[in-house]
Amino acid sequence: MIERDKKGKEKDKGWSCDLVSKALIVARYFAKEQAAIEQLSAELESVTAQLTELEEEHGGEDAVFSGFDIIYKGSVAERLREIKADKSSSDSASDETAVLNSWLKFAGDEAQLKTPRQGTGRSPRCRRARALVVDDKSLAHLSTAIHGEMDRISQALTQRVKELAERYDTPMPQMVSRVAALEAKVAGHLVKMGFAA
Repeated sequence: MIERDKKGKEKDKGWSCDLVSKALIVARYFAKEQAAIEQLSAELESVTAQLTELEEEHGGEDAVFSGFDIIYKGSVAERLREIKADKSSSDSASDETAVLNSWLKFAGDEAQLKTPRQGTGRSPRCRRARALVVDDKSLAHLSTAIHGEMDRISQALTQRVKELAERYDTPMPQMVSRVAALEAKVAGHLVKMGFAA
């Protein structure tokens, strides 16, 4: 999707696909790139956590970052220049220099990991896109629908077989003898009520 800003400059805002979800396309054609992005994200999280930990560890009163209103590259570099210009070098100055250099290293690593990289993947051709739509989307949907229908039919047949098993559970001769016994009972009641048999 290309959009124009107020100045008329074109910007690439990503891509959209109504036919197939982005996740399917990424999983099929850009799995290596996705894995690389996930690895870079993990590295970025690690470096950011180390940077935050360093700032918190040395951010208290009388600590290395106590004099900073906002910690950023320029202010850290300025403090390093001040330490180098100060001729009275001490152990605390060398410790402060080590912390500030560590901060600069972590900040540089973080900036490098945040820099966007151009992907090397090519967009899929028509034949590949057709395979993606047919194999990954349509056939998967059809397979799910078919399995669902088969399960529904199987359950309906099982229920019907249970009904038939219950209905024909009693053998015919036993049913005939029971019907005869009930007929005799009804006839006896009719005789007691005054109806002749």
